[in-house]
Amino acid sequence: MERACSHCHAVVAPETKADWCPACGGAIIELACQATSVQPPSPPPEVDHRGILLPRRHALGGIITPQ
Repeated sequence: MERACSHCHAVVAPETKADWCPACGGAIIELACQATSVQPPSPPPEVDHRGILLPRRHALGGIITPQ
């Protein structure tokens, strides 16, 4: 299960104990993780000072953003 904001869709880190989004104040909702095939190990996700997971980085250094 992933915790995300219902308003801005920011993904909140699991260790963050909040009911409201630290970025916009929206309600935090539980989302089911998408089942995918076996993926190669990746580095742990980066968390900013508010407890929000930052976007993953591409192998070449760019940020992977959803479209």
